[in-house]
Amino acid sequence: MYIFWGYLYMTKKLTQKQENFARLFVELGNQSEAYRQAYETKAGHETVNVNACKLLKNTNVAQRVAELRENIAMKHNVTVDSLLQELEEARVIASTCETPQSSAMIAATMGKAKLCGLDKQVIDHTSSDGSMKPSIIQIVAPSEPSAQSDD
Repeated sequence: MYIFWGYLYMTKKLTQKQENFARLFVELGNQSEAYRQAYETKAGHETVNVNACKLLKNTNVAQRVAELRENIAMKHNVTVDSLLQELEEARVIASTCETPQSSAMIAATMGKAKLCGLDKQVIDHTSSDGSMKPSIIQIVAPSEPSAQSDD
């Protein structure tokens, strides 16, 4: 149980290393580095990455990470709407400069798209006339040969 900014969180008890990992992950944004620091390991990159991934899939750890992120957003009064407003203001400023800054305008627009989940590329594998659709390939193993008897 955690109390932060007057809010009570009911996350199940984490080990100290799990708590450290969650905090470091939110701070650093890198699961492998957070794992390496929290668990003080010198294991190889692949091992660290796999263990960090498993740890983030742990329901209690994932919930704690979400709580920490929510706390930061509340503390700084950050919402999707406020971020969209800031990006729109930046885009307008970039477009109204003496020499318009197209790269800044594009970056602000893409930031807005990302926040709204509109930055995902969708690929339709069906032709416009519907004649070509993705194929379903079924692989069937050959049946075992029946035992032959020598009469």
